[in-house]
Amino acid sequence: MTGVSRRSWRLSPLAAAVRYGLGLSLIGAASLALAQDDTTDIDTDTVVVSATALKVATPTIETPRAVSEVGRDELDKRAVNSFDETFRYRSGVQATPYGSDNGVDWFNIRGFSGENSTYQDGLRLFRESGYFWWVTEPYGLERVDLLKGPASILYGEAPPGGVVNAISKRPTYEPQGELELQMGNKGHRQIGIDSSGPVAGTDNMRYRMIGLFREGDGELDHTDNERVYLAPSLAVDLSDDTTVTFLASYMKDHGTPSKGFRPVEGSLESTEFGRIDRDTNLGEPDYERQEREQVSVGYELEHDIDDTWQFQQNLRYSRMDLMLRTLSPYTTLNDDHRTVGRYLTYRDGHYDAFTADNRLIGKWFTDSTENTLLFGVDYQNLDVDYRTGDGTGDFSVFDVFDPEYGDYAAGSLRYDAEDKKEQIGVYVQDQLRLNDRWILLGGVRHDTATVESYSNDPNANQYDQTDHQLSFSGGVMYLGDYGISPYLSYSESFTPNGGRGPDGQAYEPSEGEQWEAGVKYAPDWLDGYMTASVFDLKETHTLYTDAQFVQSQGGERHSQGFELEGVGYLTDQLQLTAAYTYLDTTVEDPDRGEFRAGLTPRHQASLWLDYGFEGALHGLEFGAGARFVGESVNAAADSNDEVSSYTVYDAMASYDINADWQAQLNVTNLTDKEYISGCDSWCYYGESRSVIGSLSYRF
Repeated sequence: MTGVSRRSWRLSPLAAAVRYGLGLSLIGAASLALAQDDTTDIDTDTVVVSATALKVATPTIETPRAVSEVGRDELDKRAVNSFDETFRYRSGVQATPYGSDNGVDWFNIRGFSGENSTYQDGLRLFRESGYFWWVTEPYGLERVDLLKGPASILYGEAPPGGVVNAISKRPTYEPQGELELQMGNKGHRQIGIDSSGPVAGTDNMRYRMIGLFREGDGELDHTDNERVYLAPSLAVDLSDDTTVTFLASYMKDHGTPSKGFRPVEGSLESTEFGRIDRDTNLGEPDYERQEREQVSVGYELEHDIDDTWQFQQNLRYSRMDLMLRTLSPYTTLNDDHRTVGRYLTYRDGHYDAFTADNRLIGKWFTDSTENTLLFGVDYQNLDVDYRTGDGTGDFSVFDVFDPEYGDYAAGSLRYDAEDKKEQIGVYVQDQLRLNDRWILLGGVRHDTATVESYSNDPNANQYDQTDHQLSFSGGVMYLGDYGISPYLSYSESFTPNGGRGPDGQAYEPSEGEQWEAGVKYAPDWLDGYMTASVFDLKETHTLYTDAQFVQSQGGERHSQGFELEGVGYLTDQLQLTAAYTYLDTTVEDPDRGEFRAGLTPRHQASLWLDYGFEGALHGLEFGAGARFVGESVNAAADSNDEVSSYTVYDAMASYDINADWQAQLNVTNLTDKEYISGCDSWCYYGESRSVIGSLSYRF
C-alpha cells in the first residue's frame, strides 16, 4: 500500500482495548459452545427482570444500556459483608478504591465517583454535608443492580458514572427462614436471622423479618465497629388489583473509625526509615468515635387501573443521627521524614429525608408492536442540621513509625450549620417494540433543584440557589438471531453544585452525557449471558481547585472505555464469571490543562470459577477468583507518581451437610498481599487477608 505510513495503521489505546476484549469474548463464546456440546437440560429460565434501568420491569438482556446485577446467591457465596464489595467481579466498577473503611462504602464507576449514586428500591439514599452518608447493609438485600452511565432521565440528580440500586428482601408467599453464624479473623463475629412467609390466619398478607448483629476490628490498630440491623416488611393484597408492601429498617453502628489515609512519602514512596506499616493507626483511638443510627419507613404501592394502565408509588422517610470524630494526616511528612501533622473532621447532627416516586405505566399491543409508556413525578427533600469543628485542636506532630497516642489537645470551637436540598422532577419515557426485533427507547425529563447552606462560621460559604434542568435519553436495540442483540444509546445527567465561584456567581450544575454502543449475547443454549460495550462519557462544568486554592468552575472530565462481562455455566457443575474494563479517563482545567485522572486504572480484569461436585461428593462446592487492577497515577497537582498494578486472589469452599445445614469458608486476599490500592493526594492500602467461616441453617 503505497502512500500510507506505518504510523497511520497504529491502533489508539481504546481501539486496541476493544480489539483485545472482543478477542477474549470470541474465545469465551467458543469455549462455552464447546462445553455445551456435552451438556443437556440447561435451565434457561434465569433471565433477570429489573426495573432499575427503565423503571419498568424489563429483561436486562433487552435493555439498550449496560446493566450489571449481583443476586443473593452470589452475595452469600462471596460472604459480602460490606456494600462496596458487591461489584468486585463486574465490569466498569473500581471497588473499595480507598481500601477498607468501616464507616463508608466507596466505589468508582466508569472513572467517576459513585459517592452520590446509591439508591434503594428506586429511591435516593442521601450522602451529603460531608460524612452524613447512608450506609447499606448487604444482609438485607435480595439483589443489587448497577445501571452504568448517566441516568438523570429517571433519577434526576445523579453522577455521570451510573446508579447503584439495592433491592430489599421482600415477603415471600412460601414459608422460609435462615439462621446464620459467622466467625473469622479480625475479631469478626456475626449472627443473622431471616424469616418470611404468610401471616398466620390470613391469605392476603405476607411478612419478612431480618435481624443482624455484627462486630469486628477495622483494618487499622485499635479500631472496631458493632452493628445492629433490623428490617421488617409486610405485603398486603388490598384487592385483586392493589398490593402495598411496607418496608422499614433500623441500623446502629458504634465504634472507632478506620480511615486509611496515608502520606505519599512513607506509603507509595519509601523513606530512610522505611514505609508506614499497613495497620498503623495515624489517628487517636481514645478520642475518635463513630456513632451512626439510621431509621427508614416507607411503602411500595401497585394498583392495576385496568388492562392497560397501572399506577405505582414508592415513598420513604429516612432519618440519620451521626457523631463522627476522626483524625487524618496531612498529605506530606514533615521535614524529618517521620512525623506528620494531622487535622480533625468533626460532625455531630442528623438529617431528615423524604423521597417519593409516582409512576403511571400504560401498555398496549398490536399484531406487530408492543408499546410501554411511562409518566412519572418524583420528589426529594433533605434537611441536614449539624455542628462542625473541622481543623480545630492541636494535633501537630505524630511519629508515623513509632506511634504514641494521647499527646494532643482537642479543640472546642464548634459551629452550627444547616444544609437543605429539594428536587422535583417530571419525566416521560416510551419503549416501542417492533416485530419482536426492534426496541426503540426515548425519554425526556425536567427537574427543579434547590440547594441551600447556612452556618454561623464566619468563613463558611453560604448559598441559596435554584437550578432548572432538562435531560434527554434515547436508545435503539436489535434482537438478532442466535441471541445476539446490538444496541446504541444516548443519556444525560446533571449534578447541582452549591456555592459560588471567585467571581461571586453561583456555580452551574455539572452536566454529563454519554454515547454507548454494545452487544448483548444470550443464546437459548446457554444458561448465562455475555455483554460488550464501548462508551464515550463526558462531564462539563466540573469544579476544580485553581492555583489560588479556590474552587472554580470550567473543568471537564472525560472517560472513554470498553467493558466485557459474562456469567454462565460451562457445564452443569462449573460456573464462570468474568469481566474486563478498559478506561482512559482525563481531567482538564484551565490551570493545568489536560491530565490523566488519579486513582483510576486503565485496565481491570476479574475471573471467578465455581465448581459443584456430584456423586459421592455431592454437596461440596469450591470457588476461586482473581482480581487484577492495573497501574494508576496520583493526580495531585505537584505529583506524577505511578501506583503499581496488583492482583489478589479469593477462595471459597462450602458443604451441604444435609438439606438444612450448610458450612462455608471464605478467604479474601488469599496470599495476604500488601499493596497500594490507589493514590489521590493521599495513598491507601488495600484490604488485608480476611477469613470468614459460616454455619447456616435453613428452615
